[in-house]
Amino acid sequence: MSETINVSGTTKEEKYASLLPQLKGLAEENDQYAALGNVISGLKYSLDFFWAGLYIVKNDELVLGPFQGTVACTRIGFGKGVCGYAWENKKSVIVDNVDAFPGHIACSSESKSEIVLPVFGKTGEVVMVLDIDSDKYNDFNSTDELWLTEVVHIIESIVNI
Repeated sequence: MSETINVSGTTKEEKYASLLPQLKGLAEENDQYAALGNVISGLKYSLDFFWAGLYIVKNDELVLGPFQGTVACTRIGFGKGVCGYAWENKKSVIVDNVDAFPGHIACSSESKSEIVLPVFGKTGEVVMVLDIDSDKYNDFNSTDELWLTEVVHIIESIVNI
């Protein structure tokens, strides 16, 4: 796999479509942490997200995993903030304005909108969440959710080896 990610296209769909095969290539690395780190880096930098990372379920909290961006919250409780909400409800969450989300945890004041998707283990339990932040309001929509769900499937292939 090349050490460079090249995303082409002008629409979100085109950019995601060109990125996905490259992320699949990065996922072929047999070391889980190396693969996850590169997938997150490829995702953040190729689509110019403010922040991208994983929070891993450990006991009754989410613990910061591989990420790219500013310093982040290290631990998030079950049901707390957007990430905890996605974990508790086992579903994706799009937040157009993080300040308007009840119980939002402000890891960075620069974050304005967010999308969080659960990552499932072999038995259907949430094992981590994929958290993507933007420094713009209303930056995520159903197109992001659709394509990021495909990214989640790539992540699931890494963690469910």
